[in-house]
Amino acid sequence: MPPSVCAQTLRTKLLSCLGMLMALTFAALVGQAAHAAPGPALTTLLTKELGDLPGKELLAITVEYPPGGADPVHRHDAHVFVYVLEGAVVMGLKGGKEVTLTGGQTFYEGPGDVHTVSRNASSTMPAKFLVVFVKNKGPEAVLPAR
Repeated sequence: MPPSVCAQTLRTKLLSCLGMLMALTFAALVGQAAHAAPGPALTTLLTKELGDLPGKELLAITVEYPPGGADPVHRHDAHVFVYVLEGAVVMGLKGGKEVTLTGGQTFYEGPGDVHTVSRNASSTMPAKFLVVFVKNKGPEAVLPAR
């Protein structure tokens, strides 16, 4: 076989391998995205400046997790009160145990806590809970973990 034919065959095989590698990489990335937990739907119910607590405000929201839904690790520079309305959620703080909460149960997070676990306990049923923050006026309610 002449050298130019060998080089062309080798180049074709390399390009074919490179194409398959790129397709496999793309498929792996799409698969990872498909397996990531779906995020919550947030609804703001009330934002109220607290006149007798200068610089503080109250924020009330509902969080709805679809089946299998979860949040990444985060924190709140706030006092946070959670009340489960529907379904079941798993909550956990850094250094503490995970707890599973169902309708009517509550959970508290302090301003220094890191929220390591916040997810729907079910892969088939949605979950919904009320969250009330007493926070500094201005900053976002959900912050990256430090």
